[in-house]
Order: sequence, then C-alpha cells, then structure tokens
Amino acid sequence: MIMSKINGLLMLAADAAGSAADAADSLQDVSPYASLISALTTFLPLVIIVVAFYFFLIRPQKKQEKEKQKMLNSIEIGDTITTIGGITGIVRQIKDDEIYIIETGADKNRISIRKWAIQNKDTISE
Repeated sequence: MIMSKINGLLMLAADAAGSAADAADSLQDVSPYASLISALTTFLPLVIIVVAFYFFLIRPQKKQEKEKQKMLNSIEIGDTITTIGGITGIVRQIKDDEIYIIETGADKNRISIRKWAIQNKDTISE
C-alpha cells in the first residue's frame, strides 16, 4: 500500500515536472516577442520625444531662418529697415553682400551695418 502511494506521488511529480517543462518551452517560444515588446516599450517614449522636439522646435526654427534669409536677400536700395539695435533707416547703398549703408534721422546721417544686424524690412517691395 505504501509502495503504491509512493509510485502515485512519483508519477504526480513526473507529470508536474513535464508540465513545467512544457510551460518553459512555451515561454521560450514567446521569448523573442517578449524581448521585442520590452525593447519597444523602453525606446518608444524616447522616439516620441525626439519626434516632438523636431516638429515643435527644430522645424519651426528652420522655417523662420528661411523666411529671414529670404527677407535679407530681397532688400533693395530705398527700402526702410530696422536693425537689431532698433535703428530705423532707408537703405542708400549696398556694398558687397555684407554691408548696407543706411540713412537715418533728420540730418540724413549715414551708418554702415552688417547684413546679420537687420531685424526686419519695413517696406514691402513688389
């Protein structure tokens, strides 16, 4: 009687070990997908942040730089401009591509400025 109980317990233990091995095998089959999902959930927030930075910071800044460059290239003699320092004047002469001479004030003083110092163009040329 004791012998049959021991045999029954051994058979139960063997079945449990076999089902545990089957469960481990099934987990190994899912393991590549689990590691992929784990990696995806780890890096997905980082990818989303990089994309958000591009669309909310980098792209608008590049668009603004293009518009400013277009404005600077369209400046002609006779246009009214404002410098970064707040000086407003009329472009009277363009030397090279870098220096603009503007006339400002009632005394018609002439000031030479660099192209990068122009903030905006007040005259709209057609």
